Amino acid sequence: MISTSPIKDLFLSFFRLGLTAFGGPAMVVHIRELSVGRRHWLDERDFKNGLALCQSIPGATAIQAAAYVGLKTGGVAGALASYVGFGLPAFLLMLVLSILYGRYNGLPESLRLFSGLQVIVVAIILNAIYAFGKSNVKNIQSAVITILSTALFWQGISPFLIVIGAGLAGVILLQKARSEPPSPQTEQKSMHWEAGKILLLNCLLLAALAGLYFADAALFALAAVMLKIDLFAFGGGFASLPLMLHEIVLVKGWMAGGTFMDGVALGQVTPGPIVITAAFVGYWIRGLEGAVVSTVAIFTPSFLMVITLAPVFDRLRSTPYFSKVIDGILASFVGLLIYVLIKFAFTVPWDVVRIILGLAALAALLRKVDILYIVPAGAILSVIFL
Repeated sequence: MISTSPIKDLFLSFFRLGLTAFGGPAMVVHIRELSVGRRHWLDERDFKNGLALCQSIPGATAIQAAAYVGLKTGGVAGALASYVGFGLPAFLLMLVLSILYGRYNGLPESLRLFSGLQVIVVAIILNAIYAFGKSNVKNIQSAVITILSTALFWQGISPFLIVIGAGLAGVILLQKARSEPPSPQTEQKSMHWEAGKILLLNCLLLAALAGLYFADAALFALAAVMLKIDLFAFGGGFASLPLMLHEIVLVKGWMAGGTFMDGVALGQVTPGPIVITAAFVGYWIRGLEGAVVSTVAIFTPSFLMVITLAPVFDRLRSTPYFSKVIDGILASFVGLLIYVLIKFAFTVPWDVVRIILGLAALAALLRKVDILYIVPAGAILSVIFL
């Protein structure tokens, strides 16, 4: 029998874990160790089912896994406590870094530092393309979806339309994957699903958006953009970057591409998912209230999906076309990341030192050196040599 835990215990446990949540999806291993190994909140089968759900819906996988553990352990309230606890350290640190960035960005040392960090970001994106492509571009058909996605994005087609088209292309082009059998009925009955609370949270979101629309149209626009980004960011946190670049830099013009790259770099030195870059974007646009609104908006849709789809996910993934749609979408995000790589690379004023720094960072990433060491090392070298 799976043991339970009070809401406070869930929040504090995931807050402590969130303080050291570097490495993005790699944190799933530590979430499993906490919830299955140490605390026995879930059994192994249940955790694997939850991880499959988190990998199949938009948003950052690790923080969604935290929400799933909370849902199974303490219902909707437990899911919210785990989700907030895991993400709060990243938000607080990003807020501090955003404030410091706003105050000191014009200093010569700061300019050299972020000039080097932009090179590191290019290496990080290139490594993400390699890892993402190895997992999601497995045949000629998926490679075609990837290439077309890059070409269409380059021609100015909305990445949101590209993602939708890729899902449809997956149904047509990709081979039918073996559907997952539903879990036994006893497993279904054990799912702690509080439908009334889920409906209430959805209603509260709509009410908050309506209130924001009438109170502050600019903040509403910011929230709407972040909500849309999270709804389409299949494949984890890095999938949000092409969407965020498109909306924030290319469409809205809220910040320059170089500034956005600086935010991505800061997102790599904070714990938690890279989508915490949304807090940097929000702070740059509207200060503290912008940071709060952006962060809440970028995490809310995927949270609601976890708690809403968890009870029916087994039936959903047993349908014949589900995996084909997801595979098509994931292949398209490799193409979208290629576009981001090209845009970011053209932003950097390349010279011999920057090329060496970028190659060294890429080599370290490919050798699985912790990014927590790579980014600070790159920052120090940038201040010294650039």
